[in-house]
Amino acid sequence: MDIGNLGSTYKDIYASASNSNASKLEGQLKTDYSKATDEELMDACKQFEAYFLEQVFKGMMKTIPKSDGDSSNSTMLDFFQDEMVQKVAADSTEQNSLGIAQMLYEQMKRNYGLDADSLE
Repeated sequence: MDIGNLGSTYKDIYASASNSNASKLEGQLKTDYSKATDEELMDACKQFEAYFLEQVFKGMMKTIPKSDGDSSNSTMLDFFQDEMVQKVAADSTEQNSLGIAQMLYEQMKRNYGLDADSLE
């Protein structure tokens, strides 16, 4: 088995998964939420916050200098590191650590006229 090709295989898998996550989020954001339940609306807001946090974490990680190492190991490390970043971002969102999802949820409810307080 040629280990040299493993790195490019993981890069392809990661790129595909990353594009899939972005496409899924984009599709959900284009959905008309005027008839959405509170749960569906909050779920979309939490997914946005998790994606936003993931991008922030990845941006921060780019500022850390990388050591000169084996490129195939580096690619595998990047793959698992990105998986970890996605998990941390999702967990942070579930714990309401930033509150972005809650603020977005409240704003969307007002915009769609779903908030009883905004109708008074």
